Amino acid sequence: MSIDLSMITKGKKAKPPRLVLYGVEGIGKSSFAAEAPETIFISTEDGQDNIDASKFPICKSYDDVIEQLTLIHDGEHKFKTLSIDSLDWLEPLIWNKVASDHKVNNIEDIGYAKGYTYALDYWRDILSRLSAIRSKRNIAIILIAHDRIKRFDSPESEPFDRYELKLHDKAAPLIYEWADAVLFANYRAAVAKTDVGFNKEVKRGIGGGERFIYTEERPAFKAKNRYNLPSSIPFKKGEGWNAFMNAMAANFETTQE
Repeated sequence: MSIDLSMITKGKKAKPPRLVLYGVEGIGKSSFAAEAPETIFISTEDGQDNIDASKFPICKSYDDVIEQLTLIHDGEHKFKTLSIDSLDWLEPLIWNKVASDHKVNNIEDIGYAKGYTYALDYWRDILSRLSAIRSKRNIAIILIAHDRIKRFDSPESEPFDRYELKLHDKAAPLIYEWADAVLFANYRAAVAKTDVGFNKEVKRGIGGGERFIYTEERPAFKAKNRYNLPSSIPFKKGEGWNAFMNAMAANFETTQE
């Protein structure tokens, strides 16, 4: 490939986002994806019965996922958003594929935990296909995942617990790196102190059910974004996607001024 100086570009380009949304159970992650324009779900778990969006049959194998991704890439359709729901139910399908390819019953049967390293090749394949779909079809990507709480050994402080993606330790960094934004959805809580007498206080979590999407990493959770978004975005029922896109639009408008 020959290049010249005329091929140099400058400035931001408003491409469809590649998002990972994870958070606590029942907060509305799938609904967020369904609120996006013309969403098609690739489902690895049974959780979209009450979601008003187009859905493929539930994937039972890694090959099912690849087949559905290929249809989105090559087929004739008008979908504008693709969501995989969920990543942590996709992961066992990848593990089963690794075990089958290595002719063992379980990924754990591959010695020295190498099976989880082999699984990264399948993750890379899926992420590459998703990026190709975005480029060819101008489709936004929303990957849904559940959360887990895990101890984090910080080099700067005492260890503490935080929310992160419910994925194997080898796979999660790959997903973080690929995504344009990793968003954490949770309820905003506060702690109230109650005097129970005898010079004792009891701390209780309180909150009004307000939901937020968090876009920047904090000690309590992993998150990131490449869009200069506000650190938190209101996540009201039925309005999550619009709130996110409004924050995105504000970033590009600021850039152009």
